[in-house]
Amino acid sequence: MRVKIIYSGFFLLFAVIFTGLFFLQVIKGGSYRLLSEKNCVRLMPQEGTRGKILDLNGKVIVDNNLSYEVTLLPQKNEKVDSTLEMLAKALGRNPAVLKKSFRQNLVSSYLPVTVASNIGTHSAIILEELKADYPEISVATRPLRHYSYGKLASHLIGYLGEIDRWRLTRMADYGYNTKDIVGFTGVEERYDYYLRQEEGGTSIEVDHRGRFVRILGYKPPQNGKDIILTIDLEIQKIAENCIGDKKGSVIIMDPFSGAIRAMVSRPGFQAQSFVQKDQAAIKDLFSDESSPLLNRAISTRYPPGSVFKMVVAAAALETAKINPSTTHVCEGYYQVGKQKFNCWSSHGIQDLMDAIANSCNNYFYQTGLSLGGQAIHDYAVKFGFGKPTNIDIFNETQGIVPSPFWKKFTRLQGWYNGDTANFSIGQGYLLVTPLQVVRMIAVFANNGFLVTPHVVAKIGGQDTLIWRKKPSTVGLKQSTLEAINAGMRKTITSGTGAVMAQLPVEVAGKTGTAQVFGSRTHGWFTGFFPYKKPRFVICVFLENGGPGANASMMAKDIIDQMCREGLV
Repeated sequence: MRVKIIYSGFFLLFAVIFTGLFFLQVIKGGSYRLLSEKNCVRLMPQEGTRGKILDLNGKVIVDNNLSYEVTLLPQKNEKVDSTLEMLAKALGRNPAVLKKSFRQNLVSSYLPVTVASNIGTHSAIILEELKADYPEISVATRPLRHYSYGKLASHLIGYLGEIDRWRLTRMADYGYNTKDIVGFTGVEERYDYYLRQEEGGTSIEVDHRGRFVRILGYKPPQNGKDIILTIDLEIQKIAENCIGDKKGSVIIMDPFSGAIRAMVSRPGFQAQSFVQKDQAAIKDLFSDESSPLLNRAISTRYPPGSVFKMVVAAAALETAKINPSTTHVCEGYYQVGKQKFNCWSSHGIQDLMDAIANSCNNYFYQTGLSLGGQAIHDYAVKFGFGKPTNIDIFNETQGIVPSPFWKKFTRLQGWYNGDTANFSIGQGYLLVTPLQVVRMIAVFANNGFLVTPHVVAKIGGQDTLIWRKKPSTVGLKQSTLEAINAGMRKTITSGTGAVMAQLPVEVAGKTGTAQVFGSRTHGWFTGFFPYKKPRFVICVFLENGGPGANASMMAKDIIDQMCREGLV
């Protein structure tokens, strides 16, 4: 009996050993084999460079500088802390910061971990000399995004940052991963897929002590594609210098193609702060009440004031409510029911050309009332208001074009003659973007066509023309265009824009002053030049910048400098 018990014990013991061996070698063998292979393989990544961004004439606006980063192989964990202490001393950095960076970037024991970036050439040389004593340290070169002109065109270009959860969810299928650096806003975001580089690297085999054995393979990195913008760097600089620190926007565009030659939004920001991970500067940008990250050219909406009067004039001429000789008497106000609607002056007898030149509210109150709110709405939509322009960067707002139905649906109120009167002079519920205004004025410069604004001309040497929507006709009669253009030309020669009368190029345009409840007025100027053969349309918008005369003065300075530089 005792012998049977002993035999049974041995049998049970061998059964347990056999089961364990079977589990380790057969069931888990593949996993342990893979783990073993990983432990003897090191991946040494090598980054390509992000595509450059250039202006229309090939001048580099955004490129990449060479920087150095320190990586650490975490195979010998007992040495990590002492190695990081040494690195902190050599680099003059806080050890706690390096340790935190190591923990955050650690993915696997067989992958190098980045502990310090952008260390500078002097520090890189020092660390190279220490590699004999610290073989786990490596100094690698890495391209670093460089914004050559600081804040210039910052909203149009955008900035870089680590991918967030929302973008990763949308872009995971396109090869994006956690911790990828991607574009935020502007061209950097809209064309990130083309600009971004593809990582390569070397796969090497090491022995059990981490020493090099042989190279297993190499995949060359792929550089991102260069992008050429429609922006003319010299025109952009002039516009930026003229607007200075004033809050607002300047847009200059080719009226026939829709190519943006300059786009400025103020206040701006330093995109380099995001590259350098300057947390204090980034925090200030997000907490600043003036919203420096907001692109005021496309992402905000404002009452247009008198620059909208050309739309009302076009609607009235096309529907035969008026003709160029129709006159109204301006006594400084117009009575609508029990309410007085003021004009900024008493202009006396005004025909259409006078009314545009003098920006006579009284004339347009009466013209608008003869049209009605729905007709004004319909023509505003024809000119591109109330919908996105489909410019090729993100975050464009569509604005608001009110109508009797819109007011009833959104405000649960009826439409009154007072609403039409306000609508007729670009006030009330109407809200537009500076980009929509410059697109509207292009209709008068290009003989009646609505263009699609765009900021990118070529990607990797390939023209983007085939992607763009062709201009569509607004359907205006030639006589309508000629009458309104004559009025805008008179605005410059003897009207509210007379400050530009002495420019070396003939300009046609319209000033606008938009009332803002409880705050200073917005100032507008929009127009085109040269008058007879237009090459540019311009919109200057000053947020709470006072009357339109201030905007027209800035437009004068911009156009004057463009003429002096031979850009017109």
